[in-house]
Amino acid sequence: MSDLFNAPDGQPRCKWAGGAPEFLDYHDREWGYPVTDDIRLFEKLCLESFQSGLSWRTILAKRENFRAAFAGFDFSQIAQFTDADRERLLADAGIVRHKGKIDAVINNAARAKEVVAEFGSLARYIWSFEPAAEDLAEPQTASTSDASVALSKDLKKRGWKFVGPTTVYAFLQAMGLINDHAHGCSVREKAEAARQVFQKP
Repeated sequence: MSDLFNAPDGQPRCKWAGGAPEFLDYHDREWGYPVTDDIRLFEKLCLESFQSGLSWRTILAKRENFRAAFAGFDFSQIAQFTDADRERLLADAGIVRHKGKIDAVINNAARAKEVVAEFGSLARYIWSFEPAAEDLAEPQTASTSDASVALSKDLKKRGWKFVGPTTVYAFLQAMGLINDHAHGCSVREKAEAARQVFQKP
């Protein structure tokens, strides 16, 4: 079975990018490109945790609502959220109203501030878990990896919530710490070129 599909422009893409109309732009412009912005990294970890048990299509459709509800995922602001903010979020039909996951975002915001205090940035900490080059040659078919298990374990040790190895693996794929675009996907080389010129924080 092929890992590819032909997009409307006639170019091959990763098969999952054809699963919904809104996936293609996300696949082409975001997924697999390296990210160093702390806010974007924190946002993605949060959105991946919200996805647990749901589809990425559901989360992607609500992403702007999540951004509005969670102060643009500025973890310095979220760490100061009060019980009133929790009630506001639980009443917000524009997001996923899961108490445990909402509480996790607020908790993780405080933990992110601690990481920044220790490492200088969330990006510097996250990118220290980038897999070795020899482990990046082939797109992965598993839902976890050694790197995602290690990062998940370390995050949990630091008090982060809803950051299991499968959630973290999806995060690593999306944020470009690994290039999991399928061989033959027209975006794979673009993502790899971005990784080659990328300067680790």
